[in-house]
Amino acid sequence: MALLEARGLSVNYGGLYANRDVDLDCHTGKLIGLIGPNGAGKTTFIDAITGFTPVSEGTVTFDGVDMAGVAPDKRAAMGLTRTFQSLELFEDLSVRDNLMAAAEVPRWHSFVTDIILPGRNERQYKEQVDWALSIMRLTDMADKLPSDLSHGQRKLISVARALAAKPKLVLLDEPAAGLDTAESQLLGSHLREFLDYDMSLFLIDHDMGLVLNVCDYIYVLDFGQIIAHGTPAEVRADPAVIAAYLGESAGEAQAASGASFGGKGGVDAALDTVIEDLTEEKA
Repeated sequence: MALLEARGLSVNYGGLYANRDVDLDCHTGKLIGLIGPNGAGKTTFIDAITGFTPVSEGTVTFDGVDMAGVAPDKRAAMGLTRTFQSLELFEDLSVRDNLMAAAEVPRWHSFVTDIILPGRNERQYKEQVDWALSIMRLTDMADKLPSDLSHGQRKLISVARALAAKPKLVLLDEPAAGLDTAESQLLGSHLREFLDYDMSLFLIDHDMGLVLNVCDYIYVLDFGQIIAHGTPAEVRADPAVIAAYLGESAGEAQAASGASFGGKGGVDAALDTVIEDLTEEKA
């Protein structure tokens, strides 16, 4: 059984489907990617998985438990955490305190531990925060305010905060948005490291190079529906993926030529390939 399973998941807003009949699995110890054009329904899918928007149809199962009716904070306590595109950092708290706010996830036995072993929970939370700061290379910034840091550093803080609770699965919603090439590469190197700490990752991002280079398996969403899924190599070669990003004619040209896209050039590289193929055909 997968750690996270979505079956027939649909989200309907007043008759308009943002997601429709989505089937998706996240397995333990894997880095799963979700890509798609703007407006494809990627963030809506994360909102549905984490309980921030109601599921109209279908089911979500996490760690063997049906998530129907489970509130977002309860899902986080179970080990299902996320980041947000808008960061949502506490600007008047230090980086360390931002992480502490996420690490302190109350559980039913917390008060018992506080009575029997005073201070143990606090020490555990601090250890989790120190670990998250260390793995994201943010230890030197722990006492600074988020407002004193660059956009790229603030993005890394957002990821570190999701890690501070030592979750089973982290859903990353466009963590590389606004990062330069060096910062995106640095983030990518960190993401694979997380898998060594009994965590699984689910990554949404527009940086095609990042997603294709770091993920084990990728799903492609367009108009709210899964149009392709497979390994990065399989997704690169799928005409439906090219068509979704570049248009139907590009997809047809991709299928005819056998060209693919990927690497650091992402969609731009795909477009160059398609243009070259069409030019050669005319010649």
